[in-house]
Amino acid sequence: MSKKQSKVIITCAITGSIHTPTMSPYLPVTPEQIAQSAIGAAEAGAAIVHLHARNPQTGEPSQDPRLFAEFLPVIKSASDVVVNITTGGSPAMSVEDRLRPAHQFSPEVASLNMGSMNFGLYEMVPRYKEFKHDWELPYLAGSDERIFKNSFRDIAYILESCSNNGTRFEIECYDIGHLYTAAHFLDRGLIKPPFFIQSVFGLRGGIGPHPEDVLHMKRTADRLFGDDYLWSVLGAGRNQMFVAAQSAVMGGNVRVGLEDSLWLKKGELAESNASQVAKVRRILEELGLEVASPADARELLALKGPNNVGF
Repeated sequence: MSKKQSKVIITCAITGSIHTPTMSPYLPVTPEQIAQSAIGAAEAGAAIVHLHARNPQTGEPSQDPRLFAEFLPVIKSASDVVVNITTGGSPAMSVEDRLRPAHQFSPEVASLNMGSMNFGLYEMVPRYKEFKHDWELPYLAGSDERIFKNSFRDIAYILESCSNNGTRFEIECYDIGHLYTAAHFLDRGLIKPPFFIQSVFGLRGGIGPHPEDVLHMKRTADRLFGDDYLWSVLGAGRNQMFVAAQSAVMGGNVRVGLEDSLWLKKGELAESNASQVAKVRRILEELGLEVASPADARELLALKGPNNVGF
């Protein structure tokens, strides 16, 4: 069984690299929007914010550390929320580019994908008659032949290069084989407990969102990691709240945010990340569960603390 905990960690993924500006006017793009959205999510109950950056003019995903430098100090000065910086970036980036912000800013947490995979976004194209920016259509349509590369060498490089800065990892597992890859790096001594396993459901190319898929992921992680890990889930798109509720009932943690879904409910766009955090918090509290604070999350995940980051 995963590590027993009395409080549920809510992570909020603020903007990501999946959705494009055409899809929602509420998607944070500029550094100011990303900062204010992260602060709002924290005020609504998120203990962790998962952060990407975007070109402020076009909304295109970017791992330029200069953009991160515009919003990280703002978030830190306004909130004690745990900052999680992506090393995933986008499937179109090299691993070296993806890793630059985590290298420079030494966050408490960074995300880490556990395998190469198909990463299909092309099914979103027919939903829109036209796009605001030239990059959006080829970025989405080209995903039918794009491999999101996360080789064993890439994963080892990320783990080894961050080993001296005390950053711990949100270990993102899009399929069952990714759990076995995490176990492999445990055997190699490159990751150490407590692990924060983030299981991803419903993305084209990964495991599905059926309740049996969620159960299978949890059972496999329990068998591989025992009580040395904390389990969290994210459901893509319309699956977001269904998968979150199932995880909560099973003793897990949850992730929401506009990176994972643009919607608050069927037919209604979420106007902020905070609105999704508030919704999942209501679900948790209706189930009789208590939401973890940033301090609780730091204790559960054995994090180094906000005074030991590079921003």
